Amino acid sequence: MEKTIICQGRSIGSSELDWLNNIVCDHPDWSRHRITQHICTQWDWYTHKGQLKTFAARSLIDKLERQELLTLPPIQVNYRRPPRSAYPKDFKIPQKYWVKGTLDEHTPLTIKIPAPNSYENHCVGYYLKNHHYLGFNQTVGESLKYLIQDRNGRDIACLLFGSAAWKTADRDKFIGWGAKVREQNLNGLTNNTRFLILPWVNVPNLASHILGLVSRRIQKDWMGQYGHPIHMMETFVDSSCFKGTCYKAANWLCIGETKGRSRQDQDHILSVPIKTIWVYPLTKKFQQILCDEK
Repeated sequence: MEKTIICQGRSIGSSELDWLNNIVCDHPDWSRHRITQHICTQWDWYTHKGQLKTFAARSLIDKLERQELLTLPPIQVNYRRPPRSAYPKDFKIPQKYWVKGTLDEHTPLTIKIPAPNSYENHCVGYYLKNHHYLGFNQTVGESLKYLIQDRNGRDIACLLFGSAAWKTADRDKFIGWGAKVREQNLNGLTNNTRFLILPWVNVPNLASHILGLVSRRIQKDWMGQYGHPIHMMETFVDSSCFKGTCYKAANWLCIGETKGRSRQDQDHILSVPIKTIWVYPLTKKFQQILCDEK
């Protein structure tokens, strides 16, 4: 029986490894990026909008290289683009406005999805990079940014949603996922990777109110952006720093904890903070939909 390994959610057997190694041997002048493009076209790896999933393919071949199962050409350092900044060098820093008082004094709020390269998009990048404890550079893959303003047009918060965690035991058990179904339906989830109330804003109940507003519109926003639905949101709260109070107040469910490992923990030796797992179903029959193998 052919031995297989699971890499990037795909079963890789000896025949697939031979095929991948032959690509490198037959095309010694190809860069890693060109190899990933070829893999995507041959394996029919496309997003719902028809774009090649080169990021996933690149992650796959890099992992196989680390496991010494694939020999890749050297990284072409001279041709690599520098990482994109969260905002341009000549960006005009937004003015700070102290925002205090009750929630009623500042509602209704305005929720904006910043257009790429717009001033508002740069504002979100600036706020997250300089004021969020995790920092920020740029997003990869499907993502959605929100800039929140009070009724006077003052920036008060921003959120970032991106790709769901690849594998989380308590979450997968909550949904009822096995590995195959998870791989197939993972894009039915989104991860709230950043949520920032600006440091100069102090309004009780603001965070949970914003989460409620976003939860009522994100399905439509995501469909408009990427052409496919999402059925549940997730987030991971560092329990050593935060209690997740705003998520609880916004009716999110705490369903367990992470194992203290990261995506890059190939050898099971890295240790990262344990985080509580919070989810918010967006569809009534979300478990049935997310477990559908069709």
